[in-house]
Amino acid sequence: MSERAAPLSTLKGLAKLMRPHQWLKNVFVFAGLMFSQSWGHGPLLLRVLSVFAAFCCISSLVYVLNDWRDRPADARHPVKRHRPLASGAVSSTAAGVLAIFLGALGVALAWNNPVLLGLLGVYVAMNLAYSWGLKHVPIVDVSLIATGFMLRLLAGTTAVGIAPSRWMLLTGLFVALFLGFSKRKAESFHESAQQRAVLAHYPSTLLDTLMAVTMTATITTYSLYATSPETLAQHGERLVYTVPVVIFAMMRYMLQVHRGRGEDVSRDLLRDPWIALSALVYLGLFFVRA
Repeated sequence: MSERAAPLSTLKGLAKLMRPHQWLKNVFVFAGLMFSQSWGHGPLLLRVLSVFAAFCCISSLVYVLNDWRDRPADARHPVKRHRPLASGAVSSTAAGVLAIFLGALGVALAWNNPVLLGLLGVYVAMNLAYSWGLKHVPIVDVSLIATGFMLRLLAGTTAVGIAPSRWMLLTGLFVALFLGFSKRKAESFHESAQQRAVLAHYPSTLLDTLMAVTMTATITTYSLYATSPETLAQHGERLVYTVPVVIFAMMRYMLQVHRGRGEDVSRDLLRDPWIALSALVYLGLFFVRA
């Protein structure tokens, strides 16, 4: 490898190590801005964008730390062995420098917002606890994944002064649980017990039941939110028409999970063209003006 190619290869490895495709999960911070129809409020929009950037930095920091810790096990995994640290494409020193940079930038972005700093601190502590032991405890593992989504949702509401709707919070909780159990179901088709020990505690029928329960709860709470007097007063009836779209998209995603997809939510959620079309239809209905 040439001297010029080596640094370029390291930079590509560092970029991969941050897993930027996972930043899609951080769009949860925009939920409050979107459903409160505050996107035209410039200063508030900038605050939410800052929250998004902070979560991107801190979530990437967590991925770097986890990959550093898991590199021996990842090296034995048929897919994960290609990760930058497990494959040796990125050194532990370079990963450490990246982790310090991401942590410092994330804190700097949240420095003037004590609530956001607290939520980011909880997010890091919770994810480290998950990665370093609690991911092996059934139900607790998925509950922590769901909590990560809820922290994003709260960061995009309470941390910037938007009052969250109770139905929106419940919907966010249930959809996060649904995605978490869907991830475990998809992993059950591919992961060995050695690589994902917690799967031994998740019988296939139990995962099917948990997915069905959380999907039903998501649809129910979203329907109640869309038809609540407060929502009708703020949005009119257009959110009512999004309910069938949400139902279709969730059922379609469940189908994809049973086909073995869903291990990586950020990559797999929009891989199906029908789900992607559902997202476009939803946005079209949401932003239409009566």
